[in-house]
Amino acid sequence: MVVKVVVAVTALAFNSGMRRFCFTGVGQHFTGRGTTLAGRRAVVPPDAFTAAGAGAASSHHLASLAAAMFTALGVSTLAAKPVRAQTLKDRKYSLADQVARFQQAKDEKNERYLDIETVYDGSWVKGKRVLVIGGSRGLGLAITKELVAQGAETMSTCRGAPGGLEGLECKVISGIDVQDNATMEKLVKDVGAPIDLLIQNAGYFMEAKETLDKLDDKEQLKQIDICALGPLRVTSALYKAGLLKNGKVLIITSQAGSVEWRFTQNQGEGGDYGHHMSRAACNIAAALMSEELKEAKIPVTLVHPGFNRTEMTSKFSEIWDKEGAVEASVGAKRVLHEAKRVSMETTGKFFNAEDGLEIPW
Repeated sequence: MVVKVVVAVTALAFNSGMRRFCFTGVGQHFTGRGTTLAGRRAVVPPDAFTAAGAGAASSHHLASLAAAMFTALGVSTLAAKPVRAQTLKDRKYSLADQVARFQQAKDEKNERYLDIETVYDGSWVKGKRVLVIGGSRGLGLAITKELVAQGAETMSTCRGAPGGLEGLECKVISGIDVQDNATMEKLVKDVGAPIDLLIQNAGYFMEAKETLDKLDDKEQLKQIDICALGPLRVTSALYKAGLLKNGKVLIITSQAGSVEWRFTQNQGEGGDYGHHMSRAACNIAAALMSEELKEAKIPVTLVHPGFNRTEMTSKFSEIWDKEGAVEASVGAKRVLHEAKRVSMETTGKFFNAEDGLEIPW
């Protein structure tokens, strides 16, 4: 196994006669994945230098200097030990590359990822008052059905006709538009009493692909209004009415809101500006709400539900199999599995429901 050691020197300080050399830098070991050493300030001993100064340093002297720098950082240049490959338990963050993430799960036989039934127990919601925002179709409908099946006191909203909610043993709150502040009053009235869990699922993804040649600012603003301002409006209305007391907030967002992951998932192409901006705005709103609601002990957690085979993602149906897309009923269980651990320890964090790992901002 080849191990490279890289040191980035960010600051240099010399004293007279090159007798002392201070630097700050970051050392990294690289194998397949990277383990980073913390940035350090270190002092290279005077005997690593010649009295001739930097201008007269030979390649031998420079090599000695490099070795001294590594030693000061605590990195052995003689027998660097390979970094142990990370296991699932070691990881904090999910993989950005969707195809690689799915393949990794298969290679590692990750049951949580490949078959949520192996870890899922929805009985924890029995008897709890749960409100689903945007539950008439797709993932929201699947979540509502699962809550009902598990014995939760379920309420689910829709803008117009109840759609798939009709006939379910849940309270349907119709006429709720997350873009309309006026309907928030109706929501508060119809909910009536404090809830244990709020699941915000309402979302929108414009059909056409946006590029710099084909921008649609009206659609961009609509996506931001629904996906970012929507959760903010709902949380605010319920909080002010005292309906979130002792409750938890789970916001279904998307990996599309991760700025860091754009350099992998949108590498070389960019695009879909409104979609990504709306999810990033949702994420920052949730982070801010989590801070404001800390004193009230109301956790706000974000979850990417994974790739689900729904009407919203149907325009990507050609990659459903390759990227491990699942039926909405499976996605619902993934979301509720994450909802179970929403607490003050997870507040303000952003998780991937596929593997339970965090997604970087």
